Amino acid sequence: MQEGTTDLRLWVRLLACAKIIEKGLRRNFQEQFDTTLPRFDVMAALDRAGEDGLSMSDLSRALLVSNGNVTAIVRQLQDRALIATRADPSDGRSAIVSLTAEGRSHFAQLAVAHRGWVRAALANMPPEHQAQLAHLLGELKTTLS
Repeated sequence: MQEGTTDLRLWVRLLACAKIIEKGLRRNFQEQFDTTLPRFDVMAALDRAGEDGLSMSDLSRALLVSNGNVTAIVRQLQDRALIATRADPSDGRSAIVSLTAEGRSHFAQLAVAHRGWVRAALANMPPEHQAQLAHLLGELKTTLS
């Protein structure tokens, strides 16, 4: 093997694995829940934030996407009564976004399905290999930070 190719092969394999799993998640969310992976991601961030919710800027940062992308998804979820927005008491120009009661219930269903789909995607890899890979990816993340 040529020097310097291991890192590139590793990157391509990581990306390929992520894309394979992501494609299945996208398909399953659409077919089984008539929703999208980005909507799930927004709801997951809001679920982690709890009752206080997140400002639109904090939501964008949490998802590593632009405010414009988040705004469109927030509107879609708001149209479905899954999230609510309110004025930020510390900055009237900004909005705080949080899950509604219906949104929390719906997200709980999505999260259970998501967990199952990921588990199924990784089912053919022995648990000890999964643990080892998780450890190694944790080390990689630390070195990248």
